[in-house]
Amino acid sequence: MEYVYMLLMVGVIIALCIFINRITDKLKVPSLLLFIGLGIVFGLIFRAGGLGNFTDYGLGNIVCSICLVFVIFYGGFGTNFKEARPVAGRALLLSFAGTALTAGLVGVGVWAIFQILPFFEGGIGWIESLLIGSVICSTDAASVFNILRSRRLNLKYHTSSLLEMESGSNDPTSYMLTVVFTAILAAQYGVSGAGAMGAGEIVGMLFAQVGFGALFGVGFGFLGIFILKKFSFNMGQGGTIFVVAVALVTYALPSVMGEITNVSFLAGNGYLAVYICGIMLGNARISQKRDCVRFFDALTNVAQMLIFFLLGLLATPEWLIQPEVLVPALLIFVFMTLIARPIAVTGLLAPFRARPNQVVVISWAGLRGVASVVFAIYAISVLGETALPYDLFSIIFCIVIVSIALQGSLLPLVSKKMNMLGDNDNVLRTFTDYQDETDVRFVKVVVGENHPWAGKPLRNCVLPREFLVVLIIRGSETVVPNGQTVVHPGDLLVTAAPEFENRDNFGMFEEYIGKNHPWEGKRVRDLGLPEGTLVAMIKRGGGTVIPYGATDIRADDVLVCIKLAPAERREEEPAAGAAD
Repeated sequence: MEYVYMLLMVGVIIALCIFINRITDKLKVPSLLLFIGLGIVFGLIFRAGGLGNFTDYGLGNIVCSICLVFVIFYGGFGTNFKEARPVAGRALLLSFAGTALTAGLVGVGVWAIFQILPFFEGGIGWIESLLIGSVICSTDAASVFNILRSRRLNLKYHTSSLLEMESGSNDPTSYMLTVVFTAILAAQYGVSGAGAMGAGEIVGMLFAQVGFGALFGVGFGFLGIFILKKFSFNMGQGGTIFVVAVALVTYALPSVMGEITNVSFLAGNGYLAVYICGIMLGNARISQKRDCVRFFDALTNVAQMLIFFLLGLLATPEWLIQPEVLVPALLIFVFMTLIARPIAVTGLLAPFRARPNQVVVISWAGLRGVASVVFAIYAISVLGETALPYDLFSIIFCIVIVSIALQGSLLPLVSKKMNMLGDNDNVLRTFTDYQDETDVRFVKVVVGENHPWAGKPLRNCVLPREFLVVLIIRGSETVVPNGQTVVHPGDLLVTAAPEFENRDNFGMFEEYIGKNHPWEGKRVRDLGLPEGTLVAMIKRGGGTVIPYGATDIRADDVLVCIKLAPAERREEEPAAGAAD
């Protein structure tokens, strides 16, 4: 029965995270910080209950890695490449060269910091220093997206797109560097199963990770687009489920290809592959794209909540405040934020003549987050908890908390002070789901022989001002209409209209009309529906009927009814379903 208690805990945690997410809009701190705090609180409760510390880094690595796959995939899926194209070169330069340069600079800073700290007599080695730099060098997609979206910041000079693409694509570089230095240290420490790596092997692994990762990403991107365009799915949300499968396979296959073939150089970087695949699918014209956006938006939100909660659960508060953890973490954060990243950003963007205020904002927006802690967990799971001369997880965890709290909270203020806020302070236009968040919906109108529009030009058809006929399907012919276009009997008109979104004012329910149902054989006007209730639609024989007062109710019909909330009912309105 242990799994039942586990499910109970997971359900309670997700419910609490959703509730917290509702109230964070009123706060000035990033919501992800609250999820970390919730995890720490649960960790304290477990310890108080005698359950001890949760230090299963292997399980944490698995769960966080899976969640990170969806976060990175959706980061690519939401990238509007048309908007990002003007800054794509700069973004990719920052994500690869900038991340590696930041790792090296931070590694030098870490080595110097540990030399002067009294907690570590004699300091630490260069490889141990570069491991910290590699783990913490990438800007975190989850944190950057969360800040930009929750604050709806649109930055000038395509800076939002640049940050979006950089943060979504630089995790693979950080991950590859982490793998390299972890492998070197594993060989030095004599960890079972780890072999020494020469310089040639390291260079070969890096090229293989990038090359095969990109190859698999592009390949599965084309394959996914082809299947989504050529085949239809006979199940609801089949396209969305297929996209989930594509994301998982795109990440997993290049990651295990080396083991499957016993050729280590065939292994690619799964994070890079899934990010590229996400960009291709997100910018393609595929069916059910709106459903994909809604699904992945919810999924990645839950994934981020779960990751940050788990990171809080893994943390031990009394360890975080120890001088040998807190002091180096703060010094590393200051060096990285004020020295290492500004140097890397300034140097790489100088040939592009980037404006000083843009460089300041890009430098400050280098938030650290879940990816860094996940990579730290990976290193610990390989090397062991006691192998390193420092507490890698706690140091990285402290840096992430300070980065999210300080950089994340002050990013809107820094952007405003640097005069970097665009005229339209809404970052959603840089994402491919922007068009899916508008309130325009499409309604079909079938024109029969006796329809009042049959035989008339569109300009003479009586339509509400808010409606627009955008397409006419006439047999196998598709017509883009204008005012002179004549509507023929049998035409299918596709109209655009604003959607009503305040659905808190009403509820919907279905009523199945079986044999001997009291409504069978009656007309809609004779149903005697309660006040505030309306039959909005009838599902009949695989089709849909929009009812009016004289419509007959038949056996096997399914009536879709709308019921207004009591406060919304108006006495002057006639009973629903009574009109002809």
